[in-house]
Amino acid sequence: MTNRTAFVTGASRGIGRACALELARSGARVVVAARQREKLEEVAAEIRALGAEAFVVEIDLASPASIVQAFAAAKEFGPVHILVNNAGITRDTLALRMKLEDWEAVLNTNLTGAFLCIQQVLQGMMRERWGRIINISSVVAEAGNAGQSNYVASKAGLIGLTKSLAQEMASRNITVNAVAPGFIETDMTAVLGEDLKTGLLGRIPLKRLGKPDDIAAAVAFLASDGASYITGHVLDVNGGMYM
Repeated sequence: MTNRTAFVTGASRGIGRACALELARSGARVVVAARQREKLEEVAAEIRALGAEAFVVEIDLASPASIVQAFAAAKEFGPVHILVNNAGITRDTLALRMKLEDWEAVLNTNLTGAFLCIQQVLQGMMRERWGRIINISSVVAEAGNAGQSNYVASKAGLIGLTKSLAQEMASRNITVNAVAPGFIETDMTAVLGEDLKTGLLGRIPLKRLGKPDDIAAAVAFLASDGASYITGHVLDVNGGMYM
């Protein structure tokens, strides 16, 4: 990945941070993007400590204007060759009680935001005739999950988007894939009660929650030259929870 630039959304913590660090270890220059600049600066410092280049941009996936501004700023760092759409939010409740604003907020950030990021990089990738787009979906996009109809719809939408774009972009040597994590040790799962965690482990054949590095390894592989003949694929990283 030497001399290639990766743009990672939601890079300030969890899976996004792990992806940014792993791509840096693989030789990429990394644009770390999220809403919290202070945390991004910490991740950028970690990347530079590895001897790699890092560039910080603030981005709000719910704001089309913010997305345009973020990618315009990133162009100072060079063309984006690898896009990792990782940022996402949840607003969980049963469908019967879900407010329209909670539905729209999750869809706008997780799905529309990812699509708008993709639009910002496609022309540059087409000019370079090389690109990697990796969308972070979820096991629940494939299996469903009660109380998360908005989140599940957004992550399932990412899978459909991945497959359609893979067909559109294949002739330009741009691959588009998705990674579907299972339950990973992040801030999002840290709030789960012990009883719920125990129940989850009972559904996971490998009997453990995943780590952000497990997802980062999959992302780095799909971004590599070794994955050049893989496109339109959903790579499940879930400990066997869904097969």
